[in-house]
Amino acid sequence: MPTITPFLWYDTQAEEAMNLYASIFKNSKVISVNRARGKVMSVEFELEGQRFTALNGGPLFKFNESTSFFVGCDTQAEVDEFWDKLIADGGEPSQCGWLKDKFGLSWQIVPKVLLRLLNDRDAAKSSRVMNVMLEMRKLDIQGLQQAYDGG
Repeated sequence: MPTITPFLWYDTQAEEAMNLYASIFKNSKVISVNRARGKVMSVEFELEGQRFTALNGGPLFKFNESTSFFVGCDTQAEVDEFWDKLIADGGEPSQCGWLKDKFGLSWQIVPKVLLRLLNDRDAAKSSRVMNVMLEMRKLDIQGLQQAYDGG
């Protein structure tokens, strides 16, 4: 059966990125580090059951927002933890739960409850949630819930 593996292009930081991500996600493992002439060429790793390959391909291509990784969180503590760790050491916050890590890779750190709140049959409730979310950087479950409740 075919598999689909995200393939990430870094300038020279593939191993550093892999080690960072493996330190952040509890269910992770380093699969391989492939070297040629003493330099890391590519790495393979797994995060939460998803396999990734990363290449040190040089500065020709950069990450942009057209590709991102969605991290669904059960609690505000999870949102806070992933946000803080992924934005550390030079990452950039953005709107609505989006951020770029220090390598320029985009992530969406989203509480799972948000989808339920946004898809409520009551358009006024979901609209309030959307309006509050659009003003947030890191998503705040309590603030989203208060908007949903009309507060």
